[in-house]
Amino acid sequence: MPRQDRLPPMQTLSVFESAARLASFTAAARELGSTQPAVSQRVVQLEEDLGTPLFARGHRGVSLTPEGERLFEAVRQSLDTLRVATADIRARRATGELTILTDFGFATYWLMPRLTRLKQLMPEVDVKIITSQAAFDPRRDRADIAIAFGDGDWAPCTSTRLFTEEVTAVCSPAFRDAHPRVAQAADLMSLPLLHLQPTEPVRWLAWSDWFAAHGLYPPADRHGITFNSYALVIHAVLMNQGIALGWTPLVDELLATGQLVQLLDQPVVTSRGYFLVCPQARPEAAAVPLFRRWLFDECA
Repeated sequence: MPRQDRLPPMQTLSVFESAARLASFTAAARELGSTQPAVSQRVVQLEEDLGTPLFARGHRGVSLTPEGERLFEAVRQSLDTLRVATADIRARRATGELTILTDFGFATYWLMPRLTRLKQLMPEVDVKIITSQAAFDPRRDRADIAIAFGDGDWAPCTSTRLFTEEVTAVCSPAFRDAHPRVAQAADLMSLPLLHLQPTEPVRWLAWSDWFAAHGLYPPADRHGITFNSYALVIHAVLMNQGIALGWTPLVDELLATGQLVQLLDQPVVTSRGYFLVCPQARPEAAAVPLFRRWLFDECA
C-alpha cells in the first residue's frame, strides 16, 4: 500500500501550478513551452495519483475544485520558497557574500579591529558576521566559515588551529596601582573577580580552573560579578571593577595599548583554542579561500 505522504512527481506539480495560476491548460502550455494535450495529460496523471479531480472543466476554461484550491495554495507557497532560495543563492554567488560565525569576544576584540584591512582586501564581498556564545554546531549553524573555540573536533568539518588557549589575569592600570602588593596567584583570592558565565558543557577556562592550575583552591566566596558576555567582562575591567581572565589573542591589543595590564606573568595554557572551521556540507563560497589566506596572515 503506497504511503499517504508520498509526494507526486515534481513535474506534474509544476504543470498543475501553471494551469491553476493561469486558469487555462492552453495558457499553461504556452508558458511551459509545451502543448495543451501534454498539459492535460500531466494534470490527469496528478488527479489519478491523488484520487480526486483538481479542476472543473468547462467550455470557457477550467476552474479549481476545493481540493485543487488546497493543493494550489500549498504548491504556490512551496515554489515561492524555492524561488527565494534560488534567487538568494544566485545573488550570493554573484555579489560574493561571506557569512562568518564566531563568538562575541573574538568578534569584538580580534575581528572588529581588523575589518578595515579585510574590506580593503575584498571590497566587493558582502561580509556578514554572526555571533553566538553557544558551541558551533555544523548541523544547526549556517555559515560559510566559523572561527570557533573548543578542542578542534567539529566532525565532519575540517578545522585548523589559530590560537592556543592561553589565559592570564588582567586588570586596569588604575586597579593595579590601587593593589600594589599582588605578587602571586594566592594574592588574587581576596580581590573582586569578574566571571564569564559558564556554558554546559564547559568550553573555556574559569577562575576555579585558573587557581587549580596554580595549585590553589578557588576562594569559597564568589565575591565578584558574573556576566554572560566577554565584552561586558572586559568593559567592567576597564571601569576598574575587578580582575578578569584575559585570553590570548583577545586582550593582546588592549595590553599593547596599555588599557589593560597583566597582574601576574603566569599564563595558564590548555589544549583548547580558537580554530578555523570549514563546513563541508555546503558549497564553498567564492570568498572563502581569500578570507582564509587573510586570516592566516593576520594570525601570523
